[in-house]
Amino acid sequence: MAEIVDFLHNPSKYAEIGASLPKGALLVGPPGTGKTLIARAVAVEAKVPFFAISGSEFVQMFVGMGAAKVRDLFKQAGEKAPCIIFIDEIDAIGKRRDTGMGNDEREQTLNQLLTEMDGFDGRKGVVILAATNRPESLVKALLRPGRFDRRVQTELPDLEGRKAILAVHLKKVKHVDIDMDIVARAIAGSSGAELANIVNEAALRAVRMGRKSVTTSDLEESVETVLAGAQKKNAVLSDAEKKLVAYHEIGHALVAAMQIHSAPVHKITIIPRTSGALGYTMQVDSGEHYLMDRDELFNRIVTLSGGRSAEEVVFNTVTTGASNDIEQATKLARAMVTRYGMSEKYDMMGLETVNNAYLGGDSSLTCSADTASDIDREVLNVIREAHDKARKIISENMEIMHKAASFLIEKETITGDEFMKIVNDNTDGQNHKS
Repeated sequence: MAEIVDFLHNPSKYAEIGASLPKGALLVGPPGTGKTLIARAVAVEAKVPFFAISGSEFVQMFVGMGAAKVRDLFKQAGEKAPCIIFIDEIDAIGKRRDTGMGNDEREQTLNQLLTEMDGFDGRKGVVILAATNRPESLVKALLRPGRFDRRVQTELPDLEGRKAILAVHLKKVKHVDIDMDIVARAIAGSSGAELANIVNEAALRAVRMGRKSVTTSDLEESVETVLAGAQKKNAVLSDAEKKLVAYHEIGHALVAAMQIHSAPVHKITIIPRTSGALGYTMQVDSGEHYLMDRDELFNRIVTLSGGRSAEEVVFNTVTTGASNDIEQATKLARAMVTRYGMSEKYDMMGLETVNNAYLGGDSSLTCSADTASDIDREVLNVIREAHDKARKIISENMEIMHKAASFLIEKETITGDEFMKIVNDNTDGQNHKS
């Protein structure tokens, strides 16, 4: 992107050697990562006219109108060169063509766009930027050299990126003594738009609490509001339910604390949230992770099994409270078998493909029906092994379970440090991690 700005400032430098800038750059990434903002920033830095249009604006009821809009857009751009054309959500018109496309207007608009991109001189300084979060659906003709041959990935920000984005949004609000590191680590996987929302939620909370500035506690609470929903002040659990939820959450925390390759426990609460959660255990990694080994993934499934295991060991019953844990554990175990090659039986064989990776990632099996049923058995074996390990950890540490659960029932919310103090006081400094 910096090269595009430089070209628009100093085209002669490139013309001397005979180089021409790529005509198009495709911005690809999940929603909320700033694709449109980057396109605007390039235009502002380059100080050139900026033509912005959405892909859906080309699609008209009358056949031929979309193609006419494309011609008109490129004609105006040619007159104003050097300039930037930005087409947002280009997948609205750039989807793969097939015999069943069924919309002559969309196909004519796409054909006109392909023709216009071939027809103008790249040395004039007309740069076309486009954004999409569905790159796999685009027609190959749009991505070939001479058209959108540059792909700029705008992925979810890493730890340092999250800190920088938070700093940008915190400039807009009054704040004091913000611990940026702990907030940025608590929101791993958040997009720029979500980070902006978290800062705004923190500012709103500060106003509700009657303060003139935002503090770290406001940001931490807004993180929880975004992740799990707002606190349900009017929800009153019976003593029996409150006790069961407390043991469930301590089950998660204890299993996490007794394992290696497990993120440290940051907070445990049994205050109901609007998302439907009656309580939750928040774990925060000490750093950024880009790779996960089999032990780490398996231990994560063990931690997810901790809540249900606590119900079984302590109360000899099971409840509906583990539904989300079951969903996440099954999804993770299935990915280990079908996508990550972590099953001895299937070795490095790919059994599943993921579509729309930036929009939730729909998956579909690429194997026979017989193999599909066998995959279910492999997934069950992984989950059962993890569940057994979680039950064993809880059974061996019942004293910690009772003390921590009693403390949580009394306080309703406890920090990771408070929980680990109970764990360490009752393990006599011995290392029982597995």
